[in-house]
Formats: sequence, structure tokens, C-alpha cells
Amino acid sequence: MRLIVSFAALFLSVILLQLSSGGLGPLDALSGFVLGFSNTQIGLLGSAHFLGFFVGCWWAPRLMGSVGHSRGFAAFTALGTIGILGHTLSHDPYVWAALRVGQGMCIAGCFTVVEAWLQAKVTNETRGRAMGAYRVADMGASLVAQLLISVLEPAHYSAYTLLALVCSAALLPLTLTRLNQPEVPEAPRLVPGLAWHRSPLAVAGVLVAALSSASFRMVGPLYGTGVGLANAQIAVFLAAFVAGGAIAQMPVGWLADKYDRRLVLIWLSVAAIVSCVLTATVQGLPTVGIMLTAVIFGLTTFPIYSVSAAHAHDFAASHERVELSAALMFWYAVGAIAAPWVASALIENYGPPALFAMIAVGHAILVVFGVIRMRARPVSEERTAYVYAPRTSFVVGRLMARFREPEPKEPEEDDQAKR
Repeated sequence: MRLIVSFAALFLSVILLQLSSGGLGPLDALSGFVLGFSNTQIGLLGSAHFLGFFVGCWWAPRLMGSVGHSRGFAAFTALGTIGILGHTLSHDPYVWAALRVGQGMCIAGCFTVVEAWLQAKVTNETRGRAMGAYRVADMGASLVAQLLISVLEPAHYSAYTLLALVCSAALLPLTLTRLNQPEVPEAPRLVPGLAWHRSPLAVAGVLVAALSSASFRMVGPLYGTGVGLANAQIAVFLAAFVAGGAIAQMPVGWLADKYDRRLVLIWLSVAAIVSCVLTATVQGLPTVGIMLTAVIFGLTTFPIYSVSAAHAHDFAASHERVELSAALMFWYAVGAIAAPWVASALIENYGPPALFAMIAVGHAILVVFGVIRMRARPVSEERTAYVYAPRTSFVVGRLMARFREPEPKEPEEDDQAKR
């Protein structure tokens, strides 16, 4: 309890940031629909967010090196508040896209500051509890954020003003904390090729994870509107996806630690294809049925990033873990930038089921590639522990690195190896 209290300011800032950013994505989609934006223009807003996220991930460690943690956090929060409030000044989709770039930079930058602060303050004894509390704060706020659109009126200044107030409030806990500002960590080198060299399948996995998550969260409201869901139902639909992903972490982690992780990825993708086909082809599903498909979709797609990351780290040396985590985040950002725009263009041309058809194709490619990679090389002899890998910044790998060290072999295994 004392640990959670000491980090309460950091976790409260995370919660407020997730509420503002997580609520903005679906609100923009619904507002764009009300204002007459085309589907591709609505998809562009989601892509712009992840473009800003990528820029923020790269720039934030360098800005912290110049001005420190607190000032860097304040600068990024101000950028995010401007990005939200600016929506009330114009109804041009391309102006909104530019504002979403700023909001994406805010989220990446603020999470970079929080995670660098956590890394500097936790010890080996407190790391597990601190990361557990951090994951609960992050995931819980993300789930609640999806539900906000049930009470926010699309295309109305009051909705954007409320989200801007929440984003601004994230400044207060961190700037008023009594925790001493830590030394600024060295920015991790960004070497995208490292991830491919260690595991081509892991790169494919994070790209498909981005295809699934980014397109669903940013363009999912278009699907909901297309199949006749009300705003409150769309909120539950999106929250069901996040809830499914949270539920999946423990059982999928157990499977990924016990069995070949390539098989786990393949079967997760097979299950995701089934859920996508059901959602796209079954007509006249009741509302409960639609919500259940969202839960199943979250169960099968959300853990793919973490399983892919664990598989890549199985083939990495200890000194490569931070850079490898950053490289995987790079590939996730690349996929997330492209996915919402492509998904929205498909919806515009072929209707709402095209969203899930696109995701199903992505997972089918991952299944085929996974089978090919299983023939290319054997499973790694040393396995790192599965951990839920937040997709928040390039520096999150510093927090995860100690959890990924290979587990020591049992004495019986060592004796057999010597024989």
C-alpha cells in the first residue's frame, strides 16, 4: 500500500491521460459522422494520432534531456490540451487531423516521462508491485475511456472541452508530487532492423496487432454506426474489446510460457479469424451477440503483441532488450499509422463488414508466416518470461527488461544435459 501511495501521483496522471485520449478517438469518429466527414477522412484522424504518437516516442527522451521530466510532461500535456480544444474552432477534417498529431505526441511524450520516472524510482523488490499497479491504472482507465462516448455529445464543444479539462488535470498530480525528479535516462537507440534480425515472426505479429487494435479502436465506431448501434451501445462495444484483452492476459501468458510461442500466435490468429468471420457475415445478431463478438475479438487479438514480444526476446541477449522493445514499438507504430485509414477506405467502398474482413486477412497471413517460420528454425532453448507489454513509449522496455531474463533451469534438466 505504501508503494502505491508513493506513486499515486504518477498513476493518477496516467489515468487522466488515458481518459482524455481514449475518449477522443471514438468521439472524433462519431463527430465526423455527424459532421458529414467521409469514412476515409475519419480514418485519417486515427492515422494522424499514431503518426503523432510515433514522433512523440522518438522526441520525448530528447526533450527530457533538455528540460527535465516535469517541464517535458507539462509541454506535452499542453500540446494535448491544444489538440483537443482546437476541435471546437474548426470543422475541417484536415485541421482535425493536424490536431490529432499533436494529441498523439502528447500521449507518447507523457507516458515516456511517467515510465522513465518509474524506472528511476522502483527497485528490484518493488518492481513487480509497481508494474502491476501501473498496468491496472492503464488498462482500467482505457476501458472506462471507451464508455465516455455514451455521455459525450458528438460534434459538441462541451464534449471536447470536458476532455481538454481532463487532459489538463493530468498536470496537477505530477507537478505537485513530492517525489524528487530523477536523473534523465539515456534515450534508447532506435534500430528497427534489430527486431527483424531477432525474429521476423515477431515483427509480423506486432504489425498484425497494430492492424487489429488501431483499426478497431479508431474506426470501430463506424462499424457500430453502420450496423445500427446507438452511441451508448458503441461505447459498450469498444469497452468489451478492451475487457476481453484484459481477461486474456493471464491464460494466454500461461500458454505462452508452457508451449511453443509460435503455436500460440498461430492459434490466437485462427481464433481471431473465426471471430472476424462471424462478426462480418452473421446477419441480424442481437446486441448481446455483437458485444460477445467484441469480447472474443479482444481475447484473441489483444495478447498478440505481448506474445510476439516475448518470442523476439527469446532470441535476444540481455543487453539488447531495451533496444529490441523500442524496435518492436516502432513496427507497431508503423502498422497503427496505416491501419485506420486503410480500414476506413474499405468500409467506404464495401460496407462495415470490410473492417473485419481486412483484419481476418491480416491474421491469415500471420498464420501462414508462422507455419513457415516454424520450419525455418527450432524453438529457442532459453525462454524469457511472458509479460504484458504496454504499447506506450520507446522507453517502456527499461521497465520490462528485468522481467524478461530467462528462467534458471531445473537441476534435473542440467543433469540430463550433461549426460
